Formats: sequence, C-alpha cells, structure tokens
Amino acid sequence: MALFKLSRHRKYVSDEEYYAWFELAYTTVDVSAAVLFVAGSIMGFYDDWSTAGTWCFVIGSVCFALKPTLRIIRELRYVKDNDYEDLAKRFEP
Repeated sequence: MALFKLSRHRKYVSDEEYYAWFELAYTTVDVSAAVLFVAGSIMGFYDDWSTAGTWCFVIGSVCFALKPTLRIIRELRYVKDNDYEDLAKRFEP
C-alpha cells in the first residue's frame, strides 16, 4: 500500500496540510537526488570535475536515504497521535 496516498483515511483536518508538506519534501528530495546523480555523471567525463562529481553522487545518495526517513517520521506521527488504524492498514493483504 502506498504510504503517501491522499485517499487514505484521515482523522484530523491538519492531516491534509501535513500530507501536503510531506509530499513536497518527498518530491524535493527525489528530484534533488536525480539532478545530483545526472550532474555527477556528466562531471565524471571530465578529469577536472571528477571530485565535484563524486560529491554530487555522495549528496545524491544522502537524498535517497532521506526518502525512507521521511516515511518513518510520518509513521511516528501516527504512533504519537495513537492512530494505529492507519498504521495497521499498511500491513493488510
């Protein structure tokens, strides 16, 4: 089940705003990682830019690591709000 799916049940009015911020952060991280990997790939063709390209790959990798971190933060919010129903729905067949 997709985690960031707007049609999911929500108890609170603030959930839509919270969802929107997480979607924005998730998309920003995703695009940043892609741009950094493309830039790093292009820089790898030139010896003078090799070090900068390597840093682009490292930072892009950190961006990819942020994606599941954002999901965990969102899940922890459900636990904090005692909203176990939404957490349980993720594991239904």
